[in-house]
Amino acid sequence: MTSRYQAPFAQGGSAPIDRALAERLLAVALAQGGDYADLFFEYAVNGSYGYDEGLLKSAGRYVTMGLGVRVMQGDATGYAYVESLEWDALTHAARTASQIARGGKSIPPVALEARALPTRYPIVQHSLDVDGKAKRALLERADKAARAADERIIKVNASLSEELREILVATSAGHFAWDSQPLVRFGVSVIAEAGGKRQSGSSGGGGRTGIEYLEQHTPEAHAAEAVRQAIAMLDAREAPAGEMEVVLAPGDSGILLHEAVGHGLEADFNRKKTSNYADAIGQQVASELCTVVDDGSLLSGRGTINVDDEGETPTSATLIERGKLVGYMQDQHSAKFFGVTPTGNGRRESFRSHPMPRMTNTLLLNGESDPDEIVASVKRGVYARKFGGGQVDITNGDFVFSLTEGYLIEDGRITAPLKGVNLIGNGPDVMRKVTMLGNDMAVSDGIWTCGKDGQSVPVGVGCPTVKISAVTVGGTELGG
Repeated sequence: MTSRYQAPFAQGGSAPIDRALAERLLAVALAQGGDYADLFFEYAVNGSYGYDEGLLKSAGRYVTMGLGVRVMQGDATGYAYVESLEWDALTHAARTASQIARGGKSIPPVALEARALPTRYPIVQHSLDVDGKAKRALLERADKAARAADERIIKVNASLSEELREILVATSAGHFAWDSQPLVRFGVSVIAEAGGKRQSGSSGGGGRTGIEYLEQHTPEAHAAEAVRQAIAMLDAREAPAGEMEVVLAPGDSGILLHEAVGHGLEADFNRKKTSNYADAIGQQVASELCTVVDDGSLLSGRGTINVDDEGETPTSATLIERGKLVGYMQDQHSAKFFGVTPTGNGRRESFRSHPMPRMTNTLLLNGESDPDEIVASVKRGVYARKFGGGQVDITNGDFVFSLTEGYLIEDGRITAPLKGVNLIGNGPDVMRKVTMLGNDMAVSDGIWTCGKDGQSVPVGVGCPTVKISAVTVGGTELGG
């Protein structure tokens, strides 16, 4: 599916970049030496709409474009970027990045080869090509549905964000890859009030899809889910405090895996030995029930990519297999250090940033237990349905997460909603305490964005129902 938006450096654009021109620019980047160089051209169009208090309060669109040039020699990296496609500006950026390699050995020029890529985000219509009035109508539908669902709803906010990102990657390893990456996210949040109490609820989703996402996941459905959550939490009681069994709901709970375990499996942290998993390949690091993969190939997933920002094609990289650590997520730099093949996890926020190992869609795979049997096995514990914010120490995996929707489990049944629930623990320790794993693996609807070293990229998470034998619950009801 094509769009009326097109990168100027695309073939047919106003300043096309072909293989011959990219080879000339790589030669400039490596003229003073270096082991490796790459070019990252990017054109991105972003749009956003915010609907609040029955009005369209904000609407915006902006375009960015530029080239990032990287030259590597040993552990040293030179990086420069430019927001122009003029040849003089491009070569200036290449020469600037090459300063890091001055005096080093140079590699001979490599002929670039265009690569055929998979098609992992088929779409019907780009969101950016849809008329603004039609998008406002979608937001109005969400607002109307939420207010009509329950008279206790006093505030509704709906939003739509959209992006089309076109990239061209050329590397001294011979890669020459083009990709056009759509991204849509729709969200509804509400506030309910009754009896002097207020609670919020939210629902959202999207991914690398077109506007047709909202035909299957309608504004009314997201509004209903946000209202359900807010109304349910109006009756929430103080959360118990102390160590107890915790059951994670499928899907969104994968964010705990992402933060508490996933970052520790990114290869740069292990190359620098700042991860709890450094030098642990082959060791048992989790329950034998646990197999963790990072899968950039999921169809239309928020973290899905046809090609990474270093020209590699991601597949499904197994990180932990039946509890044993078998690999890290690799970019070019770390893969060379470890002497392995890059896993297609080299990602960057934009042409202004250098790539590094990043997650795509990180998943804990299915177990064999029935989800109802998992809940029924808990005498007293917490059922974590939706996660809010959290903090993680990458060096040791210690985490604190807050729940936006959690329930007490009593005698094998999910009972009272809880407020003020925090889960406090250690990622590797939690992975060893997984005692039951459901057969209902689900991938979160596309809402998550991952931050690392000041760079943000869209990611996906997923897991089945998970039972953890002991997690510290930071509630307010002592002895409850």
